Amino acid sequence: MLDARLVKKSHPEHHTIVQLSNQVAIGGSNVIVIGGPCTVENAAQMEQVASQLAVAPIHALRGGVYKPRTSPYSFQGMGVEGLQILAEARSRYGMPVVTEVMSIAQIELVATYADMLQIGSRNMQNFELLKALGQAGKPVLLKRGLSATIEEFVMAAEYIMAHGNPSVVLCERGIRSFDTYTRNVLDLGAVVALRQLTHLPVIVDPSHAAGKRELVADLARAAVACGADGLIIECHPEPDKSVSDARQALSLEAMVALVHSLEPIARAVGRTLTKDQGAKTKQLAAV
Repeated sequence: MLDARLVKKSHPEHHTIVQLSNQVAIGGSNVIVIGGPCTVENAAQMEQVASQLAVAPIHALRGGVYKPRTSPYSFQGMGVEGLQILAEARSRYGMPVVTEVMSIAQIELVATYADMLQIGSRNMQNFELLKALGQAGKPVLLKRGLSATIEEFVMAAEYIMAHGNPSVVLCERGIRSFDTYTRNVLDLGAVVALRQLTHLPVIVDPSHAAGKRELVADLARAAVACGADGLIIECHPEPDKSVSDARQALSLEAMVALVHSLEPIARAVGRTLTKDQGAKTKQLAAV
């Protein structure tokens, strides 16, 4: 590994637990599931999503309000109105909120509403943004770049931590290859490697890896089996009508069924999938 002084695991029991709320923490014995649409579209959509996910062992809500789109003509997100919708859903259902931030100028506003700030694949090596997130005062979900090596991924996390933020969660979301059948190639070997190399929690995004909803459930189960600390999965009340990434979104019913199917796998690898944890953030001291 490169000069990863803060991210590197110092001994086998060195693990960081990142707290999203009083009830939800990533990196402990509980497998955390984050669910919701690719994009916040309106208040009614998020009310339907939150009300159905809240009664399942799904711990946090996701929803994009600033969207990095390949085409400048595609829907770019609702901005502050979307943040307000997410905050209302959190208030009503007690689920912490994860949403993406794309620029330094957005950090203060997004941090006012969200519990965790996501850095998307395209911004993994936006070093000035990473530095600013080091001072944001909120946990950061860092997604692996679409062609990033494990070392590059680790060093991106090091940027955030080196500028003052110890609450970083790594997210494997697949890397680009020559094959077009799946959207990306999910690198579960990287999940295992990152958990050995670093003390940071590692979660998996099977939605962006697969790009096809019929592949998501099996990839999610495989991620839990190989030791992932959590999952972030796209779901929508009417998946085919989603304004972005419709092909990979699960229905809400399929999302709930998937999460219940994870319970025996979590138990088999010594984990749980409970809703309320009451855990407190901690970083085990290096020996």
